[in-house]
Amino acid sequence: MQPTMTTVDPAEVAKFQAMAAEWWDPNGKFKPLHMLNPCRLDYITRQIAAEFDRDLASDKPFAGLTLLDIGCGGGLLSEPMARLGATVIGADAAERNIPVAQVHAEQSGLEIDYRHTTAEAIAEAGEQFDVVLNMEVVEHVADPQEFITVCQQLVKPGGLMICSTLNRTGKSFGAAIIGAEWIMRWLPKGTHEWHKFITPEELYGMLEKAGLQPVDRKGFVFNPLGWSWSISERDLSVNYVTASRKGG
Repeated sequence: MQPTMTTVDPAEVAKFQAMAAEWWDPNGKFKPLHMLNPCRLDYITRQIAAEFDRDLASDKPFAGLTLLDIGCGGGLLSEPMARLGATVIGADAAERNIPVAQVHAEQSGLEIDYRHTTAEAIAEAGEQFDVVLNMEVVEHVADPQEFITVCQQLVKPGGLMICSTLNRTGKSFGAAIIGAEWIMRWLPKGTHEWHKFITPEELYGMLEKAGLQPVDRKGFVFNPLGWSWSISERDLSVNYVTASRKGG
């Protein structure tokens, strides 16, 4: 299927195409995501469990739920969701990411429907999901409001969308660009553009305008002393995540 290019920014896609082979290298260009992933998964699994009344201590607690991972990359979130029992579709506009994700899932014994496509194309096909993961994508698209609106169409009535991004603050410029790109060189220079970062208030406004009801937001905070991430109730100054419901 040829992707429908509306909110996709080709320059942003090209950045991730160039790094595709390194998705599963914990010390490669995606090291920040590997470090953040346990924290992301903790938030995601708790929100889904609460919304759909699932017991995370049970075997395959997300069985029966359909989940779309938009901007799935190499599958860092798609794979654990599949292990928890969800029926997972991973979509990415960067074509080179898909075979990387497919091979790793196969090696891991997981069945995941990976597609080189866009949110728009999936929405045009009329597909909807219980859960949509929209993680670290909105700051890379051409039109954030339009993208959020399309993603809302992908959520079933009564479903949940979890969306994370970077706040537009001086602290985020220092951490995500000067720290991660210039000093630590975890990411190539230019991976992030500070003017594209979105404040929590702006994101809440986009979600509400799109017809979603924001129900929660938290910060992801990096501790350089412990070299670890944690979830914060108050500190949304750099990375943060939101959960939104779709009425129905």
